[in-house]
Amino acid sequence: MLLNYSHPLEISNLTTWLDTTLRSSMPEFWVLFIEFALVIVALLTAYAVIALILIYAERKITAFFQARYGPNRVGKWGLLQSLADMIKILLKEIVKITRSDRFLFFAAPFFMIVASMATFGAIPFGKGLLAVDFNIGVLYVTAVSSVGIIGVLLAGWSSNNKYSMIGAMRSGAQFVSYELSAGFALMTIVVLAGTMQFSELIEGQRYCWNIFNGHISSIIAFVIYLISGHAETNRGPFDLPEAESELTAGYHTEYSGLQFGFYYLAEYLNMFIIASIATTVFLGGFLPIQVQGWDAFNGIMDFIPSYVWFFAKTAVLIFLSLWVRWSFPRLRIDQLLNLEWKYLLPINLVNIVVMVILVLTGLTLKDLFGII
Repeated sequence: MLLNYSHPLEISNLTTWLDTTLRSSMPEFWVLFIEFALVIVALLTAYAVIALILIYAERKITAFFQARYGPNRVGKWGLLQSLADMIKILLKEIVKITRSDRFLFFAAPFFMIVASMATFGAIPFGKGLLAVDFNIGVLYVTAVSSVGIIGVLLAGWSSNNKYSMIGAMRSGAQFVSYELSAGFALMTIVVLAGTMQFSELIEGQRYCWNIFNGHISSIIAFVIYLISGHAETNRGPFDLPEAESELTAGYHTEYSGLQFGFYYLAEYLNMFIIASIATTVFLGGFLPIQVQGWDAFNGIMDFIPSYVWFFAKTAVLIFLSLWVRWSFPRLRIDQLLNLEWKYLLPINLVNIVVMVILVLTGLTLKDLFGII
């Protein structure tokens, strides 16, 4: 069950009005058909728009860190640069690679984009802005997001290029390794919350976010998830699969035009997805900051629409990801795998046991202070 407060700018008001209007004038089948079609169009539009915003934001933030301007010619402050690049990549010729496995070569990008899109569709962006509320939402996003590695491995193998193959094998080892820590970090919070459903996870954080509710164990899980998620998206300093100085462009070296665009798009959206899941599971999702008993303060916080809270929290985590990327040098492959198998995974295993003990003994903040 979601929160009961209502804001005039909430999208849920529009969706409720639309549903009521359609049901009053047409049969159930056509109502569902139109609503499903609108959801698909909205998700695809949001997917593309968020990617363009992230590309522009990274260029500007990177420029700030490196004391330069970044995009500043196409549109005011370079705002249209990402749009111009999108149009350019759509018009680029798709180069045919000789002696490649053509079917797998063309199929590989779709695995990447479909996995990213399927995960994106399960994220609760605000009150009423959730396409599907699975009762196993955490398990769903963990499982579906893992499909993307198939596209990476197929791209490396089908390209018939040794650099692509090395990049794909690196990415496979990196993804499979850090997926364990990311999954265990999420399961630690599932133990705390007692549910995998995103709506219930969010509702349970009304007055106390999960990152604080589970004491030091939740904070450790949060940090490990951010590190693991950052590594899963192949972002620096974990960008060995795409190390330009060693592998040209890694597993997508031979791709061009729209096919390369799919990989480029998925990379940025995966960064957004990791931050969104962290926001939902650890930071209260789209809920505002609220303190039990502080009715005046809570009323002020409720005045801000839920989707603004969600995107603000997610933006902070994305900024943190970019800050890390442009502050640390690239790791060696042995350092990268040692970090996971020798440090993060053992800490994760101990951490989830500690969380079980905290829950069984009633030592969480909600249990101690009677927060409901």
